[in-house]
Parts: sequence; structure tokens; C-alpha cells
Amino acid sequence: MKKYIFILLLLPFLSFSQKIVSPEIMEMKKFQEELNEEYLNPKTTPLRGDNFTNFKGHPFFQFDKKYRVTAKFVKTKNAQPFDLPTSSGKTKSYREYGKATFDLDGKPYTVTLYQSLDLIKQEKYKDHLFLPFRDATNEKETYGGGKYMDLKIPKGNTILLDFNQSYQPFCAYNAYDYNCPIVPAENKLPVEIRAGVKYEDTYHH
Repeated sequence: MKKYIFILLLLPFLSFSQKIVSPEIMEMKKFQEELNEEYLNPKTTPLRGDNFTNFKGHPFFQFDKKYRVTAKFVKTKNAQPFDLPTSSGKTKSYREYGKATFDLDGKPYTVTLYQSLDLIKQEKYKDHLFLPFRDATNEKETYGGGKYMDLKIPKGNTILLDFNQSYQPFCAYNAYDYNCPIVPAENKLPVEIRAGVKYEDTYHH
């Protein structure tokens, strides 16, 4: 009898433990909520007219731990400023900050991380890194021009790349008012990155 009482007492704890959410998923949920809030706020949204009125929230890929990778980081020495082309035909000033190499499904890939020379003038962006990338989901499940990821300067020789927190540029939703950096050829990945924000091209019709 005592054995059954013990099991009955244990059941609520087992049920509770199954509901505990991992820190990685909590981070992703926070990212998703903040991104949706940005787009639902008339002061910060890139959306205009009916696109704003009809927006209820972004579609997201389901969290996948394989797209949260610890990459080997190598800082670029003596990096010179350069002009990165943008969607409007103009340019923005960046410099290469470093390269990150990671494995996905047993194969190595390398991406280049950049610093915006305009953004780092602001205190809150002084340690900000920018990762624009393309992958095999573009023009199918994600924006044809690629996706972005925001990162912080790492303290050591590794950097966490969580593609579950990647997003589409503002230009994907409003090409008229925004001027977005074009993904450099060196950051075109020949593999699907099914993580982060999905995209339905209803904004340019």
C-alpha cells in the first residue's frame, strides 16, 4: 500500500518536471516575443497600411537544438573598413570582425561576422556583431535575400551561433522605406538552416 501512495505522491512532481522549459528555449521565446512586439508597435514596426493592420505575429520554425552551435572564433587582424552594398543600391560602412567555423550534420561551415561602423558609435552597440547569411531555405521558407543574426563580441575563441534567433531584414516587409545590407557571397551556406523566422512573401504583392 505504501508503495502505491508513494507513486501517487510522486506523480505531480513528475508532471511538473516535464513542464520545466530549458534555458535555450526560454531564450528563443524571449527573442520571439520581443520581435513580435517590435512589429506590433506602430513606433518601431517596418510594416505599413494593411500589412501592419493584418499582422498578428511572425511564423517561426520549431526550436531545433542542432541549429544552436558553438563555433570556433578567429578575430580578423588589421581589418579595414569597406562599403557593403545595400538593397537600395547605396552602401553602408562595415569592417570584418572575425570568422566563425562550426559543424552542422557532420560538415564544417564558416561565416564572416561584421561590425557596423555607424552602430558602434552608440554605447549600446559597441560590442555588437552582425551576421548576415543566406541558406537553402531562401525563396522557399525564408526571405530570398537571406537572414540576419545579432551577436555580441565573444570573450574567448568560441562564439555561440543560435540560428533559432535569426530573422528577416526589414526590407523583406517594406522595401520602400528601408535600406538593408546585402548578404556577402562568403556567407552563402549550401545547406538548409530551418530555424528562426519563417517568411511568407505577401508583403510585396
